[in-house]
Amino acid sequence: MLVLVIIQNLGNFFVDYKGHLVGARMERDMRSELFSHMQKLSFSFYDQEKTGQLMSRITNDLLLLSELYHHGPEDYIKYLVRFIGAFAILFFINAPLTIAVFCFLPLLGAFTLYFNKVLNQALRRNKERIGDINSQVEDSLSGIRVVKSFANENVEIEKFNRENNRFLDSRKETYKAEAYFYNGVETLLQLITITVIIFGSTKIVNNEIDLADLITFLMYINFMIEPIQRLTHMSTQFQEGVTGFQRFMEIMNLKPVIENSPNAIIFDEVQGKIEFKDVSFQYDENLDHILVNISLHVQPGEYVALVGASGAGKTTLCSLIPRFYDVTDGELLLDGINIRDIDLHSLRNAIGIVQQDVYLFAGTVIENIRYGNPTASEEEIITAAKHAYAHDFIMSLPNGYHTEIGQRGVKLSGGQKQRLSIARVFLKNPSILILDEATSALDNESETFIKESLESLAKGRTTIVIAHRLSTIRNAGRILVLTDEGITEQGTHDELLTNGGVYKQLYSKQFE
Repeated sequence: MLVLVIIQNLGNFFVDYKGHLVGARMERDMRSELFSHMQKLSFSFYDQEKTGQLMSRITNDLLLLSELYHHGPEDYIKYLVRFIGAFAILFFINAPLTIAVFCFLPLLGAFTLYFNKVLNQALRRNKERIGDINSQVEDSLSGIRVVKSFANENVEIEKFNRENNRFLDSRKETYKAEAYFYNGVETLLQLITITVIIFGSTKIVNNEIDLADLITFLMYINFMIEPIQRLTHMSTQFQEGVTGFQRFMEIMNLKPVIENSPNAIIFDEVQGKIEFKDVSFQYDENLDHILVNISLHVQPGEYVALVGASGAGKTTLCSLIPRFYDVTDGELLLDGINIRDIDLHSLRNAIGIVQQDVYLFAGTVIENIRYGNPTASEEEIITAAKHAYAHDFIMSLPNGYHTEIGQRGVKLSGGQKQRLSIARVFLKNPSILILDEATSALDNESETFIKESLESLAKGRTTIVIAHRLSTIRNAGRILVLTDEGITEQGTHDELLTNGGVYKQLYSKQFE
């Protein structure tokens, strides 16, 4: 007897542990698959989504799936077998009474289907609301320095509480639906028992059934009702898992807007010749065109500057080169090949981008520079840092290249962060360089360092500079003036000033 107890407990332990482990591994694999798929989605997807909502889909939505995977099939099969077995025995004891009970089942089924649909909608809203909370938290904490500089802590608390209360409201609706569902099912089950008692009593009076059979029938009714009660209370767990899986599949079914074409070309070496042929672009078919019929030729190694009023499309134009977006009309060629026919990884490996808003990852200095080339040695990283005039300030940090810089590099100054981003591009060693207003937010001392490192970086590379501060591009080989009408002027700094057009107006405004 003791041996049987030990065997039973060991078996239960194995089933419980291994079952949960299998569920957890499936959850892990789905989370990994979802994150990998998100990495492939295009900018146009992220332009429309909130980071907190996406985080919620990766984390919260999949949490209950492991429980459903482990307990769901086992429990549903077990209770279904018990229900069918009890129903068969009831039919054997007394067929007319069983048929009377059966009349309630279609009503019970319709009621269950309806409220499962209601629960599904309510639980989806819960997941959306918790995603809104995540978005609010991410937004507030990412901008905590702005919050504190404006002393707007109470504003953020109010915004958070608003989202938190919306989540509470959605939970109320869920609990209300659960209460209606559970109590409705319980009422129908009680009506089944009452019907059996009334119907059975009339049969006893008419000597069509004896009391013992009725009592036996009632006992088996309880055996039939218990699985229904259990399955009813599993509905929330089931719908939690289903809604999580539905939201998982919503993302998985999205295809990247930007994908490799069949037989995409992989570059061995990029010369850096860029051609825009009557290129037009709009972010959405319902929005106005940002660029219209742009034609532009940039020769390998040429240093070109883009200037123009804010909103003219300078950054948009440069975003088309690494194919962050596809052109709406026209062609964009790299070394004479349409970039749609070039392998995305090969294309983007050939392009280095230095932006005004530098993004550094949590971690050490060396990890952030190595992002430009994950296989680079420490010696190569130090060389890149020296080229970017970053080595001296890095060595002054507490742990040099192994200093933790905090989330988004909060422990560094703006100029230091910019130099790390330039070192990252040096390490990448691209053929084409895009500088997106890389010095516009820096102080004079930092700007001097950055200008020297950028000039060093641009040597021998096709370089396109987006500039608001026109003093930084006087030495550009060619300056293009971009307006709502397209490229309206081009030439050297002196030529454009002599022409007295839009460039001269922009230049004069900055130096009035």
